[in-house]
Amino acid sequence: MEKDGYVTEASPQTIKVEIYNQTYNIRGDDNDEYIQQLAVYVDQKMREISSNTLTVDSLRVAILAAVNIADELHQLKKQNEEMDKLLGERSGQCAVLLDQYLKKGSDLTREDGDF
Repeated sequence: MEKDGYVTEASPQTIKVEIYNQTYNIRGDDNDEYIQQLAVYVDQKMREISSNTLTVDSLRVAILAAVNIADELHQLKKQNEEMDKLLGERSGQCAVLLDQYLKKGSDLTREDGDF
């Protein structure tokens, strides 16, 4: 935002969300819809875990949901690293093939007497 010729940062907004029957005020720079989606995701995870376990303690459910979400994150990071590695290998192979192709093309041009 610009105020009196100075650029100022927007202050974080507060949004009310409900997670596992509890209301929380969450402050963040992201848009409200995104924060709401995150809250819905956490709520779903907690309810899923609650329905699959015998515990009714909301703290335990929250901890198990956090561990579950952390596992998902680490699995996705691992997949991302593997894809990055594969992409690096493939781009290296493409570079070698391109170099070979360009070298053959320049050799053919020299044979034709253009150089």
